Amino acid sequence: MKKLRFGLMRLPRVDGDVIDVEQTKKMVDMFMEAGFTYFDTAYVYGGSEEATKKALVERYPRDSYTLASKLAAWSNCKSREDAIKQFETSLERTGAGYFDYYLLHNLGNERTKVFDEWDLWNWALSMKEEGKIKHLGFSFHSTPEELEDILSKHPEAEFVQLQINYADWENPKIKSRECYEVARKHGKPVIVMEPVKGGMLATPPQNVASILKGMDENASCASWAVKYAASLDGVMVVLSGMSNIEQMADNISYMKDFEGLTDSEKEEIKKAQEELNKIPLIPCTSCNYCAKVCPMNIAISGSFSAMNIMTLYNNKDIANRELGWSLNSGKARASECIKCGACEGVCPQHIQIRDELEKVTSALD
Repeated sequence: MKKLRFGLMRLPRVDGDVIDVEQTKKMVDMFMEAGFTYFDTAYVYGGSEEATKKALVERYPRDSYTLASKLAAWSNCKSREDAIKQFETSLERTGAGYFDYYLLHNLGNERTKVFDEWDLWNWALSMKEEGKIKHLGFSFHSTPEELEDILSKHPEAEFVQLQINYADWENPKIKSRECYEVARKHGKPVIVMEPVKGGMLATPPQNVASILKGMDENASCASWAVKYAASLDGVMVVLSGMSNIEQMADNISYMKDFEGLTDSEKEEIKKAQEELNKIPLIPCTSCNYCAKVCPMNIAISGSFSAMNIMTLYNNKDIANRELGWSLNSGKARASECIKCGACEGVCPQHIQIRDELEKVTSALD
């Protein structure tokens, strides 16, 4: 299997928020003609499954491609039946008949519980027996300790989808390396998501970009991020959420005959990682001890993650999107801080939280 997967989450759009199906068809054709076959969608990717049907399923023989979708049982589901309905709806939207790869989506923290409480693992295995799922796995955004627990309890998972990129490899919040090592310890193939960190590594800080351009001035910065992830042992495929024909052409150009990074290229990317690490960031590890004592329920760790994105990539839209995850779960903005200082008394990293929240307010509010 070639190591590039077409992620159908960030498809091109027209007229505001309508997926551009015609451009998507051209991208699908380019992908298939280059010998790639793996496509990835999800119930919660608005309009993606319907676009997949029009651009791929209705235009190519079913045995000529592999298709993945996902079950987000924690999203607007009040019962096991609601969750199963997601699967049935995904089959109907795509018209695919079955999914080659099906993922229990975004396990981690409170989201993990519903899959166990509603016995969705055994339900998914029954769908395998019926031929509606060929391979079962899960995507994951949480700690290596929780990943260890899930894989120990569910050896039936055939693969794991993890967030891996050179910027997050040693990130104390995301812990890409540690999660990767847990998956490999359990012998699970890894599917990589966010290799370009939501597009941010396509335009990294100048000191990092200079190192990457020094290897090949004609190669995109994004290409090094994708190749870094694809070069890791045990990585089955790397997901790239392409949004236009130019991104598709770029990805095909370096992944069509991909053979892995050379030792010298690995050393240069290590230098890029070191440059990133020199940029002063808020040293928050998202232990959330502060959240437990905050009387205002401030999104402290979420605010700091967003501020670090601003510092590294100067991208306010993506920073606010990161912050939105916390605010959407009921947390308050940094501007609501009453400066009581309770948080600073319990912070293991000794962060001056009140001062940092003021900076968040200035930068993002």
